[in-house]
Amino acid sequence: MACSRGAAAPDAHTQKRLFAASAGYCQNPGCAQLLFSDEAGKSIHIAEMAHVYAASDEGPRANAAMTREERGAFENLIVLCSNCHTRVDKAPDAFPDSMMLGWRREHARKLEAVFGAVRLESRRDVHALIEPLLTENRAIFTQYGPHIEAALNPESGAAERWKRKMLTRIIPNSHKMLAILDMNRHLASSSEKITLEQFRQHVDDLQAFHIEGIHQDGSRFPVDFARIMEN
Repeated sequence: MACSRGAAAPDAHTQKRLFAASAGYCQNPGCAQLLFSDEAGKSIHIAEMAHVYAASDEGPRANAAMTREERGAFENLIVLCSNCHTRVDKAPDAFPDSMMLGWRREHARKLEAVFGAVRLESRRDVHALIEPLLTENRAIFTQYGPHIEAALNPESGAAERWKRKMLTRIIPNSHKMLAILDMNRHLASSSEKITLEQFRQHVDDLQAFHIEGIHQDGSRFPVDFARIMEN
């Protein structure tokens, strides 16, 4: 999701917020194209960051009153597939700023419904909602994670498969769980709130490595998270 617009380009933190907000789908509600996919065994993405108000005074939907920093801010950006990005910039009169900001709001509402990010009555209900996501992530890690024997062979394709699963399943699943738990934070114990924040940092570090290519010693998955709100 690169954007070379100087001060009008989003920083790393903003890029991560944008990826989280999109959940891996084009934010045009009439499109909702999956931005990361598997094609012939390769992981590809068609995600592009588009400016609602143009990055320059000559661009589409330009607003000369905005500073360059404001143009590169989270609130002025939307994640689109390459086709939608081309359309909104080549025909700005057909896609005014009010429409594009509305897309962002509609996308957020849809994700709340899809993620099940609603207030629930009991801790058991919360755990029941996240348990399938936990199970899928655990199964993927067990089968494709960097600890498997094939990962030691650079020609096996194991690293590419792991990255593909990380981008298309594990990270999106993790954002779903965060959305659900944040909505039901009032049901969590003090220790569970700490575990939740540890998991949030773990997800952030996964994104930094697998999306931004930042090589660092990331935080480990907090083992207590697997039992959060279990009883």
